[in-house]
Amino acid sequence: MQHREILLEDKYTLDRGDTFVTGIQALVRLPVDQARRDAAAGHKTAGFISGYRGSPLGGYDQQLRRAGKVLDAHNIHFWEGLNEDLGATAVWGSQQLGQFQGAKFDGVFGIWYGKAPGVDRTGDVFKHANFAGTSPLGGVLAVAGDDHACKSSTLPSQSEFAFMDAEIPVLNPASIQDVLDFGLYGFAMSRFTGAWTGLIALADTMDSGAVINVGADRFGIVLPEGFSGLEGGLHLRRGDLPMDKEARLRDFKLPAAQAFIRANRLDRQILGNGKRRIGLIATGQATRDIYEALDALGISPDHAADLGLAIYKVAMPWPLEPEGLREFARGLEQLVIIEHKRPLIEPQVRDILYGTPEQVPVSGKRRPDGTRFLSDVNSIQIPELAKALFSLLPEGPHTDRARTYIERVDYSLAKAPELEGDAHRKPHFCSGCPHNTSTVVPEGSRALAGIGCHYMATFMPERETDMTSQMGGEGVGWIGQAPFTDESHVFVNLGDGTYSHSGSLAIRAAVTGKVNITYKLLYNDAVAMTGGQQTESGQTVPQIARQLLGEGVRKVVVVAEDPSRYSTMRLDPQVELFHRSDLDQVQRRLRDTPGVTVLIYDQMCATEKRRRIKRKMMPAKTTRAYINPAVCEGCGDCSKQSNCLSIHPLETEFGTKREIDQSSCNQDTRCVDGFCPSFTTVEGAVNAKAQTTRPTFDSTRLPMPEPVSLERPCSIVFTGVGGTGVTTVAAILAMAAHVDGNASTSLDMTGLAQKGGQVLSHVRIAAKPEDIRSARVPPVSADVMIAGDLIVATNLDA
Repeated sequence: MQHREILLEDKYTLDRGDTFVTGIQALVRLPVDQARRDAAAGHKTAGFISGYRGSPLGGYDQQLRRAGKVLDAHNIHFWEGLNEDLGATAVWGSQQLGQFQGAKFDGVFGIWYGKAPGVDRTGDVFKHANFAGTSPLGGVLAVAGDDHACKSSTLPSQSEFAFMDAEIPVLNPASIQDVLDFGLYGFAMSRFTGAWTGLIALADTMDSGAVINVGADRFGIVLPEGFSGLEGGLHLRRGDLPMDKEARLRDFKLPAAQAFIRANRLDRQILGNGKRRIGLIATGQATRDIYEALDALGISPDHAADLGLAIYKVAMPWPLEPEGLREFARGLEQLVIIEHKRPLIEPQVRDILYGTPEQVPVSGKRRPDGTRFLSDVNSIQIPELAKALFSLLPEGPHTDRARTYIERVDYSLAKAPELEGDAHRKPHFCSGCPHNTSTVVPEGSRALAGIGCHYMATFMPERETDMTSQMGGEGVGWIGQAPFTDESHVFVNLGDGTYSHSGSLAIRAAVTGKVNITYKLLYNDAVAMTGGQQTESGQTVPQIARQLLGEGVRKVVVVAEDPSRYSTMRLDPQVELFHRSDLDQVQRRLRDTPGVTVLIYDQMCATEKRRRIKRKMMPAKTTRAYINPAVCEGCGDCSKQSNCLSIHPLETEFGTKREIDQSSCNQDTRCVDGFCPSFTTVEGAVNAKAQTTRPTFDSTRLPMPEPVSLERPCSIVFTGVGGTGVTTVAAILAMAAHVDGNASTSLDMTGLAQKGGQVLSHVRIAAKPEDIRSARVPPVSADVMIAGDLIVATNLDA
């Protein structure tokens, strides 16, 4: 154990050696490293970052703000885009520096970021900006957050095809080390080619942490020759004609990207010897998965090479660089393309090799005979990949070990459903969440869903909420349905963050559609789904109300938890104000009002309120509610009224009663609204536990455990629910391994954990970074499981 001195700021300031960073932190460091490289080369450049948050990039904006001093020191400006396409347009504008007088820098390198749905909505900007080009000392990375398994999305995603459609070369990192390295290569390639560069950010990479090398001299960048002769160059210019842009992109920029990949050997063989027979081609996470699958079969890399396997790691899956591919394929008996989701590389391989001496049978999603080989749904799981690889290999000393593994996996997968049972940790509104009340609709009505925490109302049948749309399309589907049904009215849930992003246009569309609809605009003062950020527009309720009236909305009302706050805020005279207890009757009135109406429900996000109280940013309430178990009859009306997770069953000698878990209660007190004499409200309550002195604990008497052998990675899985500290413990353990001089990775799978959903954290520890191929512990491969929640531990996801 080395017990090196590690500082938290190492992740951004260290310029040599190793440091532990998360995928998000690598993206924060990336523009800083680019600024340092430019300064070392004598260039005076700046950076510009914009986009819109969303898993797995949900915390990127927060981390950028926290690193504000570091960014400012390197002239890197961060602007949270109002939405993704406006953020991309601003990044496009950064490349226009130097086309006009007044430039203070030689160039501006730009980063756009967004979740996969944001990639989709930004396609028009991508095409225009990529055709226009970048500046010689600028360059742009478009970082796309992909959620292959749909853990925290409304649809599974794969952004490579959107980049391909916009004709943007795309890099696919396999690790956090690749995120930082490919990012720097991506800037250089964007500058060299005059095109944008896409960068895929998978959930498994962004949500993980690892020890990486940050040495400034760890690689050099080579610029190919032969692309400087085009009149006017490859970069953005004024007065550019559309057809000239198209010709320059296809005839010069994309071939330049391929030449850049070839010159820097970014596509390369990473396994193989003189016995090569079967070539495996993979990109991104799939590259690491091959090694995990081989290890599961009991086959070491050296043994795999002796069996005739060779692995070709592709850095840029589109457009695929042909010369390196043909060189790799030469002399092989067959090629196997391993890629998650839809095939992108596979058809390019067939096209490049067709009719050449290197043409060999190609398997991917299908074998050459058309039979299925690998799945194009979800991600390819390690057992599936292991079975596919095993089918390619000849008999040998590995065969018995491999068959034993496959039998063990098949047995475990067959038994797992019996262990899982019917219990699951479904996400739910937090205790005291305003959506517990705001998403209720009057009897006889229904609501359409929207994007945000309130989407979880669709999980609750009693809420009569169903049918969602893309972000910003809330309620517009009713325009296409209303003329053809006897149903006269619907409600629509719309978050304040979405309203600022694009939802205001949906309301405008409903006005032009002349439909009867009531938007419930849920004003919660925080975008809780992505970590509690404030809405970019910063609009207040009075400002929103005036805007809605100006757009032609028939009636606007405000329903508030605390109407007294409006004594210091001036509402438009046309806007009525009600207490939340009047919600039902207000909704009934709006339902009977023809045209488009809007109910603004004003109550702070419970999680954000708890966070601000903890940080002394607002005072805590001193009113608490208690249930007297001697009076409670266990009817459950309090749970029905409040929909609150802090009301728990209490087993007594007189049967099941109810109690309030004071540690999780956010003091919303909606539970007391029911007709129940068992409630007691206490004013001036304080947390006695917080004032209790903690007992001292002498750790010196604890015996030191036997150190774990790190001849192979040690794999640990933690399970729990949101708020139990699982991800914190995993992060501490991974950092402790780094402090001790070992390699470590962590991977957090949280999804909607903040809402009481399940949490899984994978920690892997090894002697060297190259010993850990993937942060995710493969099925049937954990050495230890520490179950903070038994229900999550028995779920199939674990």
